[in-house]
Amino acid sequence: MLNNKYILLLFWALMSGNVLAQKAERDYIRKGNRLFKDSVFVDAEVNYRKALESNPKSTVSMYNLGNALSQQQKFQDAMEQYSAASKIEKDKLKLAQIYHNMGVILQSGKDYAKAIEAYKMSLRNNPSDNETRYNLALSQKLLKDQQNNQNQNKDDKQQQNKEQDQNKEKQQDQKQDNDKQQQPPQNDKKQDKNMSKENAEQLLKSVMQDEKNVQEKVKKQQKVVQDGRLEKDW
Repeated sequence: MLNNKYILLLFWALMSGNVLAQKAERDYIRKGNRLFKDSVFVDAEVNYRKALESNPKSTVSMYNLGNALSQQQKFQDAMEQYSAASKIEKDKLKLAQIYHNMGVILQSGKDYAKAIEAYKMSLRNNPSDNETRYNLALSQKLLKDQQNNQNQNKDDKQQQNKEQDQNKEKQQDQKQDNDKQQQPPQNDKKQDKNMSKENAEQLLKSVMQDEKNVQEKVKKQQKVVQDGRLEKDW
């Protein structure tokens, strides 16, 4: 069984450790705040992270770290810090500031629907914040404009598709008309068939006549050779 003296020493050791951790946290936060004020955001981030190492549940360190990350345009990392702080923080005014900053980041990313919800959460914790109320109204207007633009773009796309379909139909109709114009009439085909038959008969008669003439010429030449004379045709 532990004696009272040992328990007392252990208690004071734990208390001393907590005091030292709290002092380190406060020192890092103060140093980070000075650097943040001087716009040295990278070094401010380093000190806020060290403060979180001393106290992982420090909502002040989370919130300040989120601000330093936002100034470096590391918005996703900043949102993670704000979200973590919002789950722990109990003070309403601090919660209002956390949600306000979340709304600003969401609004800058044109995620107006989520920005509106963040601003509403901020106003629930601090209804007298006029800046948050103005940002809420602005996000609501921007969301409405965004939705109108999306609907207009959708209508324009549908009209464009309709015009494209109409152009395709016109092209198909034009092609069919051109094909019809290029096809010869049926009567002409029949006439060409008849003419081809007549031409064939005439050609056959001509060949037969030529063959008759050749045969007569051969007979004549044979007769000439037999008579001892060979004449050339002119």
